[in-house]
Amino acid sequence: MTILHPTPPELPALADASHARRLGGVAEFGIFALAAFVVAMPSGLLPFGLCLLGTSVLGARALRQSVPGMGVNLRALCLLMVAVLLMSLWSVLLFEHGLKDVDNRSRFVVLPWAALWVYAMQPRMLWLWRGAITGIFAALALAVVQVARGDPRAEGWTNAIVLADIVLMLMVLAVFCRPLGRWVWVVPALVAGCVTIVLTGSRGVWPALMCLLVLVAMGARWRDGRTRLLILAGVAAIGATIVLTVPALTHQMRIGELQRDMQRYEVGDVDSSAGARLERLHVAYDTFLDHPLTGVGVGHFDEAMKRLPVCATDQWVERCHLGHAHNDLAEWAATQGVLGIALLLAVYGVPLWLLVRLHRRSGQARFRGPAAAGIVVVLSYVLCGMTQSMFAHQVTASFYVSVVGALIGLAAREAAQVQSARRG
Repeated sequence: MTILHPTPPELPALADASHARRLGGVAEFGIFALAAFVVAMPSGLLPFGLCLLGTSVLGARALRQSVPGMGVNLRALCLLMVAVLLMSLWSVLLFEHGLKDVDNRSRFVVLPWAALWVYAMQPRMLWLWRGAITGIFAALALAVVQVARGDPRAEGWTNAIVLADIVLMLMVLAVFCRPLGRWVWVVPALVAGCVTIVLTGSRGVWPALMCLLVLVAMGARWRDGRTRLLILAGVAAIGATIVLTVPALTHQMRIGELQRDMQRYEVGDVDSSAGARLERLHVAYDTFLDHPLTGVGVGHFDEAMKRLPVCATDQWVERCHLGHAHNDLAEWAATQGVLGIALLLAVYGVPLWLLVRLHRRSGQARFRGPAAAGIVVVLSYVLCGMTQSMFAHQVTASFYVSVVGALIGLAAREAAQVQSARRG
């Protein structure tokens, strides 16, 4: 007679632990892929998306159990997501536009999802940092190949401005998510990132880049504050001298082109890169005054451009059909009115508020870690948004909701561990 032995009670727990480790390993690859592949390959966010979806299905129980732990962070992100989606759908219904016009805004679903997912799966931030380092060097290799074959600007798999913006965000992750003692990798990554941005010829990213380098210089362990300032001033002077005296760099960074654009704008010629941007700001302002409550509809800034005589004709003029305002505030104000302005403030303000709270609870003595990285990413998006519509492009919109959500999840888990240690 066969004797059936009862299953030891510890086996289910061991099975659950093994399952959790496997899910955690996939999640670590997911956050690595988020940074490593975003601009290094076409559809670079797809591997992260597949990891997010697959582990969310297989680990649905862990996600449900993590909801209380996320607390106000998850509630605030969910409210923000609902506000963005409802405002977009209201605009579509009001103007009878197609749902494709809210495609980029629909990606805000990922913001609370990614935060809860990271909090539940508990991937190590080390893998996000490794992904950022990998992504920077991959972007540099791609940019060098494109410029070497004769392209005027490195564009990656998207366009030059998007490539520059994303590389800057990867540089932020490389600096503020770094493990202790890893500056030996961070410094070369910063140099590689700066070279890549130069090769893109993008000028709008430089204010945010300068702020990042200032934060790095001020946060380094120099002897005293005076030494920090002297080193920072010396590096800035050397960089400016090299850029202004090396013709190839001056040409690649389009400094002379900017000067010519401004001269043309002063005599009324707006058919240039800088002139078109200034023209679009005037159009956005006038459109907001005409439609302060509703704007002209999400994704339809070209409708606002029709107020210009040159854009009202059937003649194809490139600057009339760019699809966005090249400025976040102008874009959201002209397309969604005063509610759009309030919503844009929430898109940046809500994550920033959560990240500041989490950094205060992180126990970090220095400005580093996931909350610090998230704060600088959000502020970098704000600065880049002065010369680019960051949510008019799939890559920059998707990367924002994914990486900010992931950093909030990492910071919430870090804060929870600190609070638990203090109670213990």
